[in-house]
Amino acid sequence: MQALPIANETADDMRFQAVGVDLLGRFMLTDHSEYACRVQQMSPGSVVVETPIVPGHDERVIFYVDHIGRLEGAVTHTFTGGFAASLRATDRKRSKLAAQLTWLANRHELSLPEDRRHERIAPRDPVTQVLLDDGRRYEVRIMDLSLSGAAVQSATRPAVGTRVVLGSTSGRVVRHLEDGYAIEFAVVQSREALENGQL
Repeated sequence: MQALPIANETADDMRFQAVGVDLLGRFMLTDHSEYACRVQQMSPGSVVVETPIVPGHDERVIFYVDHIGRLEGAVTHTFTGGFAASLRATDRKRSKLAAQLTWLANRHELSLPEDRRHERIAPRDPVTQVLLDDGRRYEVRIMDLSLSGAAVQSATRPAVGTRVVLGSTSGRVVRHLEDGYAIEFAVVQSREALENGQL
């Protein structure tokens, strides 16, 4: 999808180049309705998302984005299959967002795939459930577990990019394995919680 220019970015925002990302999230409109979205491009001053929902121009939007967190903005452009928004944030928040985006853009070049960022942890009980967005539940066996993700053995393999909940931990499917799939957690977990079976 062709990214659109963000009309309301200031010269200060333009110091930070927008980067292409692939992040799952959701957004809330002024009527408190919430919708899923996929973030395709982001800078500390702007965001472009893919979603079938078309909000009004200048409508206030609150985003909740995996790996990024909560963001506030206003719609600047709409197009078939999504919209763009300018982001409102303090200088400190923008600097933090710039650092997060730099890490996300470079993590593959830095050889930091999901399965190498954190050491492995042996789960107390390897059998748990996976909940899909549509409400279906499947029993899986955890084959590999770290602070940032898990590999599970399962006869059912959701599509790559599918949002899932492993036990009580949110994440998304990042690749298929021979007898299951790998999940990247939305938020890095604590070692203590995982060792105590609080997945």
